[in-house]
Amino acid sequence: MVRTFIKWTAVAVCAVGLTGCGTVSTIGKLEDGAGAEASRMWDRWIEAEGDIAVATTWERKVAKGVTTDDIENILRSVASERNMKDVGSLPLSKELEARTGQKQKFLQVYSFCTPTTARRMVDFSPHMAAYLPCRITVVEKEDGLWLYTLNMDMMIKMGRKLPSPLKEEAKAVRDTIFEMMERASKGEV
Repeated sequence: MVRTFIKWTAVAVCAVGLTGCGTVSTIGKLEDGAGAEASRMWDRWIEAEGDIAVATTWERKVAKGVTTDDIENILRSVASERNMKDVGSLPLSKELEARTGQKQKFLQVYSFCTPTTARRMVDFSPHMAAYLPCRITVVEKEDGLWLYTLNMDMMIKMGRKLPSPLKEEAKAVRDTIFEMMERASKGEV
């Protein structure tokens, strides 16, 4: 019994040691500030009682009086100003109304992309393709309209160090999405 305990304790110590070495090695390859961003995400995850979507997204409450048409126009305006391509939208609430014959709360996904940055990001990590294109969703809730998008800081700050010029391009995309969220939520043309 004692031998078995010692054996499994040794296995556990070795496993933890190897994992620890891998963690230390990986930490050295991450962007500066990765730990702080991971900590912010962890806090949001805990506050949301384990809802991972809360931890990995940004949200903005839309100011009273700002309409869905205002939001759409502002999103497209900022995209144009910042040289980001509008690649379409998915009017989910209209589709649901067509299927059910019943009025639905507004739900629409707007998609944007900077093709050259997208290509470079996928070349850097093919798994990044799952995050393409950048999306902002407008959701009507009981208390009004809300905007949701992927936390772009997570994409830039928490991963492996991005090489130049990809790092600067990814930051420009992040800044554009952030500006879209801010201006659309406030109704600022």
